[in-house]
Amino acid sequence: MAQILGLGITHIPMLASRGNMARRTKVAMQDPALPAQYRSPDGWPPPMRAQWGDDEGETHSEQHREAHIAQFRKARRVLDEFAPDIVVLFGDDQYENFRDDIIPPVCVLAHEGFEFKPWRRYKENVWGEPEDKVFTVKGHREAGKTITRGLLEAGFEVSYAYKPLHDPLAHAFMMSLLFLDWDRRGWPYPLVPFAINCYGSKVVLQRGSGATGFSQATMPNGESDPPSPPPWRCFDLGAALVRSLKEKPWRVALVASSSWSHASLTAKNYFLFPDVEADKRYYEALRAGDYQVWRNTTTAEIEERGHQELLNWFCLAGAMAELGRKPKECVFLESWLCNSDRVFAIYPPE
Repeated sequence: MAQILGLGITHIPMLASRGNMARRTKVAMQDPALPAQYRSPDGWPPPMRAQWGDDEGETHSEQHREAHIAQFRKARRVLDEFAPDIVVLFGDDQYENFRDDIIPPVCVLAHEGFEFKPWRRYKENVWGEPEDKVFTVKGHREAGKTITRGLLEAGFEVSYAYKPLHDPLAHAFMMSLLFLDWDRRGWPYPLVPFAINCYGSKVVLQRGSGATGFSQATMPNGESDPPSPPPWRCFDLGAALVRSLKEKPWRVALVASSSWSHASLTAKNYFLFPDVEADKRYYEALRAGDYQVWRNTTTAEIEERGHQELLNWFCLAGAMAELGRKPKECVFLESWLCNSDRVFAIYPPE
């Protein structure tokens, strides 16, 4: 019978670069469509003003960065102690591997392996690694096929792929691996990426990104793309995946990677700050194992709260609900300035 470890992490790209991670807030403040009250810290919510301080968020940025690094190191220690045969990683594809030619709701990447050069896209990095540095990661085609087969037999219309279409690896997966190997000891575990179309109604029209300001928020002619998979379906998919693995002789790490509410996706806050209140509600439900709060969520609520990427965590929440587990450890990293709040969670195997 499979042994299953659950982990929740993030893949925040700005963590890989140098400088103030609150710099997006300063850019958003200059947006001519931003209401006047938000163009100065005087009109912000008090916790946001406190994080901004007298140094434009520099102190908060450094504290936020160090908290992330500590959590990634802890997650890696947990992974190494577990020594998984396979890492199944739930992440979003933001118009990277999947583009106008096809946008699958979910897709299992059952590749033999992955090769990527992250610093061609992100021009600087805190490790000082060269632009042409190549990272190679093993895949696990057998596990990818087994997962896909089990989900199809359970009635989930899951796509699969044996090779990349446009991009070797979307940044959700790429950054997760780089951060879980923060101290550059290497990555020995076979990977099965599970790509979710989290951005749904914006994935093609906005190329999978959010708005940098309120003036950029309107779709041409009010258009939108078809929606993402509904949250309850992602939740149920995670539960079905666990059922498909239970009789396998593998040690499996199920990892969900995303930031939570994004300022760049939260129109009700004029794309200036995330829905921190909603994030805290979902975090407390996660801590308590109150998974009905999660499963009862609608797509409209996801989009209203800037929770699009949280669909990756809905898969993990469904898997842990199926196993009857609450997190043994979890932490909420609050940031009104760095685009998103982030959560880390550990669900040890029984």
